[in-house]
Amino acid sequence: MTIWTPNDDGHADLTDHDAFVQGAPHNTFARLRREDPLHWTEWDGGKGFWSVTRHADILQLNRQSDLLSSARGIRIEDQSEEEYLARRTFQETDPPEHMSTRVKVAKAFSKQVIAGFEGQIRDLCIDILDEALQAGTFDATKKIARELPMRMLGRILGTPDEDLPWLVDKGDALMANTDPDFTDHVVDKLETDEFRLMPFNSPAGAELYQYADTLMARKAAAGDTSGILHMIRQPGPDGKCINEREFKNFFCLLVAAGNDTTRYSLAAGIHALCQQPELLGQIKEGSVLDTAPDEIIRWASPATYFRRTATRDFEMHGKTVKAGDKVVYWFISGNRDDAAFDDPFRVNLARTPNKHVAFGQGGPHVCLGMWLARLEVRILFQELAKRIKSIEPAGDIQFLRSNFVSGIKTLPVTVQLE
Repeated sequence: MTIWTPNDDGHADLTDHDAFVQGAPHNTFARLRREDPLHWTEWDGGKGFWSVTRHADILQLNRQSDLLSSARGIRIEDQSEEEYLARRTFQETDPPEHMSTRVKVAKAFSKQVIAGFEGQIRDLCIDILDEALQAGTFDATKKIARELPMRMLGRILGTPDEDLPWLVDKGDALMANTDPDFTDHVVDKLETDEFRLMPFNSPAGAELYQYADTLMARKAAAGDTSGILHMIRQPGPDGKCINEREFKNFFCLLVAAGNDTTRYSLAAGIHALCQQPELLGQIKEGSVLDTAPDEIIRWASPATYFRRTATRDFEMHGKTVKAGDKVVYWFISGNRDDAAFDDPFRVNLARTPNKHVAFGQGGPHVCLGMWLARLEVRILFQELAKRIKSIEPAGDIQFLRSNFVSGIKTLPVTVQLE
């Protein structure tokens, strides 16, 4: 049994966020992989772009940061130079600048350091599950999937627990800035450019800027120099420090990306348990604990795409990409490519090797939080499997209105406890 059968007609408009509200238009991605793996899209909202949809092509291009630059924006939307410089984080930089920033915080997200969080994560999972499961029927995205990364975010940032719901709401408003359930400032329906210099063109960015100022002032007054927020402000190997604007953008990135992507991986995994009941038994047996996180993350593919910009002309699939052209890597398509994955529309928790591209593997921008995401997914599903006999759908699911972030925002389920 597959989790769902794509229902798009194979010709979805990938620039239209509404084309993703029933889940990603996988029939369209499959057609492009077969017929037109380097596809040009004209766009009324700005300059057109090339779509890269095959797994092998994404891997090939992603490692060539000299050819395809991140330093002109990572979303399809066009930005002026002023907007780019105002909003950018180290995600929107290329080596060596990218690495000089990344190295400041990489240790905090290393596999060894993240392993030290296992006890905290397990305690959080136990608390979250014991509270959520007693209801019997509930929204698993809200009660489980949102809760774990939110609470871990507080430990990473060093923020008070009582601030976390507000912070996550603001992060949602940034990352899901095309979904009216998360923001009143829906970016593709705007008639104002008031916040064009804020992250994601969102008023939530301005609010998070102010919060970051207050938080760091409080930490300074307490003499608190622990944690990632202190690390990022230290001089890099070149002796340079990031400026205040860059620091605030980094803070916004941590709040948004540090929560959303893991949340939607957890939600997709819980949905998979509902649709493939045998998965629960496999987790209970313990034989797939090491491989399950990557398969769940492959399946979820919460980062739908990232855009690059060609620095010079190049040829691919008989076509010429010109310098300055936008090139979009559709990670969600690469992760369903049957040339790379056997039976890609079925969750196989024992899948190995599993060379998915959900973390942007192969390039300099590989996800900093990948070890944390894997650990959270593994422990959550291990603890969930201990507590339930079954889990079933209890209503219709709802997906984000977004072509940038893929996720189940509403997931009603019913559980039977052990």
